Amino acid sequence: MLDVVGKQLTADDKRRLAHPMTGGVILFARHFESRAQLHALTDAIRAVRDDLLIAVDHEGGRVQRFRTDGFTVLPAMGKLGALWDKDVLHATKVTTAVGYVLASELRACGIDMSFTPVLDLNYGQSQVIGDRAFHGDPRVVTMLAKSLNHGLALAGMANCGKHFPGHGYAEADSHVAMPTDDRPLEAILADDVAPYDWLGMALASVLPAHVIYTQVDAKPAGFSRVWLQDILRGRLRFQGAIFSDDLSMEAARQGGTLTEAATAALQAGCDMVLICNQPEEAEKVLDALRFTPSKESHQRLKAMRPRGKALKWSKLMADPDYQQARTLLRNTFP
Repeated sequence: MLDVVGKQLTADDKRRLAHPMTGGVILFARHFESRAQLHALTDAIRAVRDDLLIAVDHEGGRVQRFRTDGFTVLPAMGKLGALWDKDVLHATKVTTAVGYVLASELRACGIDMSFTPVLDLNYGQSQVIGDRAFHGDPRVVTMLAKSLNHGLALAGMANCGKHFPGHGYAEADSHVAMPTDDRPLEAILADDVAPYDWLGMALASVLPAHVIYTQVDAKPAGFSRVWLQDILRGRLRFQGAIFSDDLSMEAARQGGTLTEAATAALQAGCDMVLICNQPEEAEKVLDALRFTPSKESHQRLKAMRPRGKALKWSKLMADPDYQQARTLLRNTFP
């Protein structure tokens, strides 16, 4: 999965998208100026390859790529956790509405999935997680994530839990440094991994953390067969897709060159690897990569495609379910 250069496709973009090793496109705020332009971009991507998965990091709070021209500004997940502490049932209802609004607006613009929900625990010390996490209690994180996933599913969108097995305890930001977590495996399994276990079939895909858990494996989780095969697939019996985190991040440099990192992540058990904000470098990886995905891997990725026909924006605005969900959000977070 890679990104495109700008707000319209170039000839270079089209060549990269047509490459047989390209599996998806990830979009950022720099790809957006209006809904009409965004929809034209996703249509242009589909015209090159209609099988590509079009994704975005669109969580709410400070991680929301599209925030103008009609898009609902979504609350940080930490606000939903604070709501839970006051009123459990109201919090679950509002969180389902967040998932529904998030997914239905993205789908109306031709986007297939968002990398959400964040399942990290808020220990109050991570530089990059903070209020992106629902809560510090894994039970609350699980229940709110389940509500969010329900809202996504009502709009036909799959979900992606991140950052497995948990980024909340590691202080450093993996975009710019190499975070480590020195706790024993038992502690991580009991707390941070618990939401992945408890969500079970409600979890469609997982994105592992660029964090080294020093007492478990010397490799970051996204390059570790111990985490992806032995624990996620083996112990937790997880059947869904696994996406790597961005291999352009500082913490992924442990994997060597981008091609070596992509190969290592795929061999460790990722179904799709992400290279963001470096389309030219991504193309070198596409050309150099020697990896044949399994039939099972293809099936897992196919299951990430949205279900049902998306409503056009004009019809979405008149849809009673959408209007009810958006009104609930506005009344809760004026």
